[in-house]
Amino acid sequence: MTTTELGDQLPANGATPHVPLNLVGAAELPHQLSREAAAVDRLRVRLRQALSAGLAERIKADQSTGRAPMTATARKQVAEAILQEAAEAHAQAELRDSATGGLLVDPDTEQRVINAVLDEVFGLAGLEPLLTDTSVENININGDRVFVKYADGRRAQLPPVVGSDPELIELIRDLATRSGVEERRFDRGSPIVNFQLPGGERVSAVMAVTNRPSVSIRRHRFARVTLAALRDNGTIDIALESFLTALVRAKRNILVTGGTAIGKTTMLRGLASAIPPWERLVTIEDVFELGLGEDPEAHPDVVAMQAREANIEGQGEISLSDLVWQSLRMSPDRVIVGEVRGPEVIPLTNAMSMGNDGSMGTLHSSSSRGAFAKLAAYAVQGAERLPIEATNLLVASALHFVVHLNKPRDDNGKRVVSSIREVVDADDRQIISNEVWRPGQDLRAVPGAPLRTETLDLLVEAGYDPDLSERRDGWWRA
Repeated sequence: MTTTELGDQLPANGATPHVPLNLVGAAELPHQLSREAAAVDRLRVRLRQALSAGLAERIKADQSTGRAPMTATARKQVAEAILQEAAEAHAQAELRDSATGGLLVDPDTEQRVINAVLDEVFGLAGLEPLLTDTSVENININGDRVFVKYADGRRAQLPPVVGSDPELIELIRDLATRSGVEERRFDRGSPIVNFQLPGGERVSAVMAVTNRPSVSIRRHRFARVTLAALRDNGTIDIALESFLTALVRAKRNILVTGGTAIGKTTMLRGLASAIPPWERLVTIEDVFELGLGEDPEAHPDVVAMQAREANIEGQGEISLSDLVWQSLRMSPDRVIVGEVRGPEVIPLTNAMSMGNDGSMGTLHSSSSRGAFAKLAAYAVQGAERLPIEATNLLVASALHFVVHLNKPRDDNGKRVVSSIREVVDADDRQIISNEVWRPGQDLRAVPGAPLRTETLDLLVEAGYDPDLSERRDGWWRA
């Protein structure tokens, strides 16, 4: 049967025709199978492109008209409609393209391809088994090389999650498109993307500026975190639980510090669990990660805000600094910044010193003392261009405590509170602080310098038991 004859015999209802294998000679069979495989691959590529573009267009339209974001169920229904329409358009294009010989896949194969694309996008493709494994903490992908880090500190290299670099890029685009109400582009014009998966995992991906596309996925193994749970898993001991709970209840402003992937966000969640449920919280993040509003019993009044990247025309960017300033107009009891990493330190410290006591944030720092130099460096980046002396005065008037996380010397994969500093005052180019909990021999925090009398009285009133601090080596192994 020739290509012309196949076109002449198209069904009147537009159904997809298929070349039966019994009409193909034995000598032509390998070639025919190769052509059918190519046809299936063209269909899959066309469907993936259509779905990514279609969902992005729908999200953008919802934003421009003020419609509420689609639910996960609604997104999947829209995706199915997009794929069915794209499959029909692809069939028509195949028939018009003489280069492909009008070879179409049969209806059953077409539906299988549609289902496979849906599974890839909504089932996370080869990432699914890694994300369902609760012992996996971090996933790093460099092209076809996949590395994981487990909760107990073990590392392993695993098989690829996709077949090629272009497939990895397409997977990230699809996941980014449905990550939320924001349009998260991932292409040569915007080669960096950060977003959150439905399960709360944080994704950071890079392309074009690297030899191969690279993806890092960080997951939080604990969906709901309390200070009691952190005591149970060894991050703090009973004395620190009492102390940190009192800090939150006494509405002390707290900065959580530590290195990369040390558990700062988890600690922030744990601290937030001690906030009374009647308080109004405004959370500010680069990528949604805290999820405090997902527990309506613990935190019924939460406004979660996320920074927005500029669009392809370079417009529409909303920075963390913009969001912190906006939060002050939203009657918050506390402002919580997922990560302080730039000029937003100025509005945050202003918020802390203007009546929003009990506010919190996290900061990358190698020590509790080093946090002050980092804050000063970030403040210089702001439009105010504050000198270090003015920055220190602002920090000293706003920040009460720095809680620092580290890994113990036994290196068993755990993270522990290692140091807590009370901010006392500022003296020219220095912040004066007392290390009221200091690193012990194994880097776990033990009682250090005494609290100031007024601070101790405030914390005791908030429920702190100072007798727990009399054990100088801590209660870690009690």
